[in-house]
Amino acid sequence: MRNRLLGVLACLSLVSSACAFDGGVTFDQTGSVTKMVSRLQAVNPGAEIIPLPQTTPKAEKEWTVMVYVNAKNNLESFGLKDLNEMEMTGSGDNVNIVAELGRISGYSADDGDWKGSRRYLMLKDNDTFKITSPVAMEIAKADMGDWKHMVEFTKWAMNNYPARHYALVVWNHGAGWNKDFNFEFQKGISYDDETGNHITTPQLGQAMAQIGKIDILAMDACLMQMAEVGYEAKEYVDYIVASEETEPGDGYTYNTWLSPLSVKPAMTGAELSRVMVDSYTDHYQAINQGATQSAVKTASFGKLTRLLDNWTAEVMAANDLVNVKNARTKAQAFYYSTNKDLYHFVKLVTDATTNASVAAKGKELMDFLATDLILHNRATGARYANSFGLAIYIPSSYTAAYDSLLWAKDSKWADFIKWIK
Repeated sequence: MRNRLLGVLACLSLVSSACAFDGGVTFDQTGSVTKMVSRLQAVNPGAEIIPLPQTTPKAEKEWTVMVYVNAKNNLESFGLKDLNEMEMTGSGDNVNIVAELGRISGYSADDGDWKGSRRYLMLKDNDTFKITSPVAMEIAKADMGDWKHMVEFTKWAMNNYPARHYALVVWNHGAGWNKDFNFEFQKGISYDDETGNHITTPQLGQAMAQIGKIDILAMDACLMQMAEVGYEAKEYVDYIVASEETEPGDGYTYNTWLSPLSVKPAMTGAELSRVMVDSYTDHYQAINQGATQSAVKTASFGKLTRLLDNWTAEVMAANDLVNVKNARTKAQAFYYSTNKDLYHFVKLVTDATTNASVAAKGKELMDFLATDLILHNRATGARYANSFGLAIYIPSSYTAAYDSLLWAKDSKWADFIKWIK
């Protein structure tokens, strides 16, 4: 499972390895190699960086898919597998597939057992056990739990492999928004077991602000499709693709959504988001494994806060506390019991209430979630029958760390969950 095994961090040394590269792959097209190296070393002090020769700028393609594969943990073997899945399709005339893969000692010894971080332009091959794509850059030590390093990778990919549309996939363990309980303080995404760092929810928002507007942010990680997470990145991305629940270790099957994109590179962000959701759930449905995946439209988050605030105000004014507490208990929950499906929670309250205003506002909110905010939702397995595409935090006791989230500042949800107690 891609759920974080908290409390165990492997502090291991990276081993510098030789970089085999293809001279036809570019390294720097927006500035000198010296300047690029300086920027990288500012993010990763002491990093050994082996660049490629410069060539002329590449033509803009339809899509560049950027996959940030932080396999510096117990998911390493799955990271290698996923890059081989990317090579089943490979970059083409209209699509760039670019990946950074980080590895450490102690897990998989496959594919040469090299250590450190490598960036690739993924090219098609027929070898599903060995990555044969050219190495565009090798970094001996890269903190892939540092949001600034993720920003640098993304900007590097966008500069060197320009496109009209961009998708960024953050690959790793995930645990939803960041809390401050002793057993929950590490919640976030992209855990680097060598450095002990990870990207928190507010840092994810900072990263997206630095990257600039892109079409899709996908998180091949557990528990990341939450209102609190999506709201943080809403200004910088059109669609977010992620899972309400934990993901199986295999995560995304990259060939099953990259291949359709290569066939139809004129896909819009909405179309590709749907393909990503379907490819994921089709795979797990075929092997009878429960899974959730959805795509949400970030432009609708502003309206969500208004409708949700209106509904919670009616609920509190009606003092419908008994129905709310029952709904909190019965609502679809995920690996963390405080993560509840928002639509199902609202439905349970709306179905049970005798207050006409609560019911009317609840139905309006449910219709908005189903037809506007949640672009596409799929769940497979009976235990996820009430997973409708967006989770939210509904605890039995409140933590002050929640106050630091943009969601808590811009909405009245924090007041509501404090009222429930």
